[in-house]
Amino acid sequence: MNVSVATHPLSRLLRDAAAGRFPSPDGAVAVVGQPPGRLAAVVAFTASHVVAADVDPDEVHARLAPGDLSAPLSSAFLGWLGQRIGRAAGSLDAVLVAPSIGRSGGEPLIPMTASDHPRVLRAHRYRSDLRLLSDRQRRAVVVIGRGLAGRWEVSLEIDPSHRGAGMGRALLAAARGVLPRGEPLFAQVAPGNAASLRTFMAAGFAPIGAEVLFADPAA
Repeated sequence: MNVSVATHPLSRLLRDAAAGRFPSPDGAVAVVGQPPGRLAAVVAFTASHVVAADVDPDEVHARLAPGDLSAPLSSAFLGWLGQRIGRAAGSLDAVLVAPSIGRSGGEPLIPMTASDHPRVLRAHRYRSDLRLLSDRQRRAVVVIGRGLAGRWEVSLEIDPSHRGAGMGRALLAAARGVLPRGEPLFAQVAPGNAASLRTFMAAGFAPIGAEVLFADPAA
């Protein structure tokens, strides 16, 4: 990982949260600048927020009512921030993380060649160093890559005809074996996607917060 990415405040916060060390729940909103890469973000922990975008901290705090813990993820603030940095706000996602186990587990994964699958196309916009994987029967797509602040992220999509049989949990168990033991593996899940949330949590992922990403429109 690029040293400037590894030492960025958001990178350290995410790794600390993955290890169970969370920011103080004091209602603070930290403005840390965009980390190297293509993504700006607003990241929420319990009663603590981080605005990782190239914007004046005084402007940010002037837009947020003191003590309003919902304000940093409100549509009004996200809309203002998007206009301020010239990017559209993405969707609100829950952020989950699990430690990598450094060995194969669950459903065996095999490498895929380049794919035009929608999950892969989206990953190219938000992540780098992509690893495209699938099960032996090609019933699913698993994507691992570096995303916000250089963290490793995983996403998956299972063919609709094979859902509901425990495959997602098995694939995520296998995905946790791709990276070195102990490396945090993050995931983003829409809060309303209860089935996906249950699958990730059953595979050992724990929720640590929420976020909205602002992707570079030129990416």
